[in-house]
Amino acid sequence: MRKASKIGILEGVGVGLKNVEVKLLQFADDTLFFCQPRLQCVLTVKAILRSFEIVSRLKVNFHKSHVGAIALSEVDLVVFSNCLNSGCMVFPFKYLSMSIGGNPRRVEFWKPIIEKIKVRLPTWKGKTLSMAGRICVIKFVLTALSLFYFSFFKAPSFMFNMIRKIQAKFLWG
Repeated sequence: MRKASKIGILEGVGVGLKNVEVKLLQFADDTLFFCQPRLQCVLTVKAILRSFEIVSRLKVNFHKSHVGAIALSEVDLVVFSNCLNSGCMVFPFKYLSMSIGGNPRRVEFWKPIIEKIKVRLPTWKGKTLSMAGRICVIKFVLTALSLFYFSFFKAPSFMFNMIRKIQAKFLWG
C-alpha cells in the first residue's frame, strides 16, 4: 500500500536550507497541518480529521480550528476555511503565548516576554530574599523563558540588555 504523500494527495511544506518536508506538528492537544495551498490537500486534511473522529470516537471541534496561509489570496483562504468549517487566522497570531508571524527584530515583538520577566522578578520580592535566593530566582526565570522563547527566535542584543537591567534591579534592588 502506497503512502498518501507518495501519490501526491498531501504535500507538505519545505523548511530550512535542506528543504525538509513538514506536514504535521503536534503539541499536547494541538495539531498543526502544513500543506500546499490546493483544495485536494485541504480535503485530505479534512478526511484525516474525520477518520480520527471515527477511529478514536473523539470529536474535532472545527469551529475552534483555524486556517492560516502565507502568500495566499483571501478568497482562497475563505474557501479553504469554509471547506473545513473553521475560522480564518490572521498573522501575526498567538500560539502558546508566543507571537507567530511577527518580526523578531522589533521591540514590540519582545514586549510580552519582557513583561513576563518583570512580573516574575519584582523588586519588592527581591528585598525579602537572600542574595542566594535572588540568584536562584533569576536563574529559574531566565532558564524557563530561554528554553521556551529563545529556542524559537534569535533575540537581538537590545533584548539581552533589557533583561540584564531587570536582573540587576532585582538582584541589587
